[in-house]
Amino acid sequence: MQPPSEPGAGDPEAFPAEELGQTMVWVQQAQGGDREAFETLFAHLTPALYAWADMRIRPAQRGQLDPGDVVQEVFLRALRAFDGFTLDGPSIRAWLFRIAKNVLLEAGRAARKHGTGSSGSETRELALHGIPDSITSASMRLARDEQLTAFREAVEALPEEDRALVVHCGIEGMSRSEVADRLGLGVEAVTKRWQRLRTKLEERGLPEMLLALAH
Repeated sequence: MQPPSEPGAGDPEAFPAEELGQTMVWVQQAQGGDREAFETLFAHLTPALYAWADMRIRPAQRGQLDPGDVVQEVFLRALRAFDGFTLDGPSIRAWLFRIAKNVLLEAGRAARKHGTGSSGSETRELALHGIPDSITSASMRLARDEQLTAFREAVEALPEEDRALVVHCGIEGMSRSEVADRLGLGVEAVTKRWQRLRTKLEERGLPEMLLALAH
C-alpha cells in the first residue's frame, strides 16, 4: 500500500489535511538527523522526479544529461540543504522540485558554455559522487519502467493546458492558487479540471507510484 502524499504545512490547499501521514513522519525524522529516513523520503518521491525530468530534458541534452542524473543531483543538493527546509513553507515535494528546476537550468547553461549541445556527445554535465545505492538502483529501475514511459507518453499527448495541470498540480505538487496564477485560471477551475484529469489517468491504469502521489 502506498503511503499518503506529502502536504505542505504552510500550503494547506495543496493537499487535503487528512493526507497527513507517513511522509511527514519521514520529514520529521529526517529533520532530527535520521539519514535513513531522508533516503526513504527521497526514494518515495523519486518516481515523480524521474518522470518530470524525463519530460523536461530536451532531445539535444540527452547526450549529456538523463533523468537519473537529475534525480541523483537533486538528492545531493537536497541532503546538503535539508536543514533549511521548514514545515511552514512549501511542501517537501514542491521544495524538491525547486531544486530540480535549478539543476536543469544550470545543466543547460553548462552545456551551452562548453559547447556540448549535440546529442551525440558523451560528455556528462553532472559529476555525481556519494549517491546511496538505494537512489542509484531506483533511478536505473525507473529507466526501464514501461508504465513510467506510458505515463509520459499519455501526458505529452494532452493539450498544452491539461499537460501543464498534470505537471504542476500532480507531479510538482504546486498549490492550486499558484497553478491558477500561472495559467490565468480560477482556483476552482484548476481544482475541478485537475480532478477530472487525474480520474482519466487512473482509469487508464497508469502507474500508481505517480498517481498515488499526484492528488
